[in-house]
Amino acid sequence: MPFALAEPTLLAVAFDVRTIAIAVAILVALAIVAALVIRVAVRRKLPPGLPPGAEARPEARIEEPVAPVEVVLPPERLARRDRARDEVAAARGALGAVEAKAAVDPQARADVERRRRDLLDAERRLDYETRKVAEAEERARRDAEARAQARREELEREAREAEEAQRRAAQEAQRAKLAEAEAGRTLAEGLAKTRGGFVARLNALLGTGKALDDAALGELEEILFSADVGVHTATHLLESVRERLARRELADLSKVKLALREEIERILSLGTGGPASEAGHGGLPDLPASAASPQVVMVVGVNGTGKTTTVGKLAARLKQAGRSVILGAGDTFRAAAGEQLDVRADRAQVPIVRGKDGSDPGAVLFDTIARAKVEQIDVALCDTAGRLHTKAGLMDELKRIERTLQKAHGGAPHEVLLVVDATTGQNAIAQARQFHEALGVTGFVLTKLDGTAKGGVIIGICDELKIPVRYVGIGEKISDLKPFDPHEFVQALFD
Repeated sequence: MPFALAEPTLLAVAFDVRTIAIAVAILVALAIVAALVIRVAVRRKLPPGLPPGAEARPEARIEEPVAPVEVVLPPERLARRDRARDEVAAARGALGAVEAKAAVDPQARADVERRRRDLLDAERRLDYETRKVAEAEERARRDAEARAQARREELEREAREAEEAQRRAAQEAQRAKLAEAEAGRTLAEGLAKTRGGFVARLNALLGTGKALDDAALGELEEILFSADVGVHTATHLLESVRERLARRELADLSKVKLALREEIERILSLGTGGPASEAGHGGLPDLPASAASPQVVMVVGVNGTGKTTTVGKLAARLKQAGRSVILGAGDTFRAAAGEQLDVRADRAQVPIVRGKDGSDPGAVLFDTIARAKVEQIDVALCDTAGRLHTKAGLMDELKRIERTLQKAHGGAPHEVLLVVDATTGQNAIAQARQFHEALGVTGFVLTKLDGTAKGGVIIGICDELKIPVRYVGIGEKISDLKPFDPHEFVQALFD
């Protein structure tokens, strides 16, 4: 009887142990699956603040749908996991059969323990293969995401390059448009009115085929004296023609034009007969090697000649040539002169030193040179207030400014540019003479040539004062301020 009671008790205990082992195995498998799910969810979690379905991306990311990442696992790894699952299922089936047999046959209890060990081994193998599959899946996902990210970056780079190419093309088109707008006039176009004045009358006389007699010479004299070249220069040109007539070098009127042309070009070349550079024409001269920067340029002239505009255009030309420039707003008396120069400085993208309206112009220009020294600027362009050349007090003020520049920088000013309005005709010669006596003018800028028939005044200035012409102005654009070249000027005038 006691043996009969003990046998069911042992079977119940064995059944409970088997149940517990199965439950533990199921819990372990569920825990592994839950851990894998949580891990994948954490990796795919979006940054805070983004709506569901959105993806964190830089501002320049291409707005285009991204294909889902396709993960391909190694087939052999999946096969090994599947075999492990099959082995677990077979081990469980075998254990169940043995346990059922042990319930009726105590001799089979030894097989129960062996089958349990086989099940545990199969479950460990399944757990191992499951982890290996998860790791392989993670590696494959990372590789696929890396490839997708590389592709997105490549597309973004191509888009940026295309956008940059488009931007450069737009900039080139804009520069071409600006260059076309700033191309300005040719010298021949700027001298159209002068060419239609005394040159047209000269052509009318010399093209008539008249005999070269006293009447023709008298008519030639009248044309020259009315050409705004000045009495001195007109007399000089007429005497040149008569001398060549006396030497029998001029057989007819057709050769007179060529003789006048050659003599005018010789006068404009200041007697050198060589290129413009030999006479000092054609832009600002270089600073002597022995002189220290900055090159100080003092710009002077009477009211209304276009000094401030010329300073702005000259700054732009020098900046385009690769030289650094600073502007000094020395015209502190004229209303809005500082603002006008400020606008010009902004267009040329160069710095400017300004003072209050009515302040000491010498102090403003002194500060300009001091800043140019500190910032190692190449050229300091110093604007001054316009003044009548006949007012001794105003001319003395200019002399004081010149002395201030000398104190600010040894050897300054290196250039004194006189801006002359071509429309004033022979009066420009008187202005030039007065300014030269007061300041020692080193170069001229002849403006507004396009608006007058009195462009011949430049011949008189060069003949009487023997001072080079640095620039001529034939329009409103920056490129309309042109370095003066005697040969080009004569060619535009006569041809």
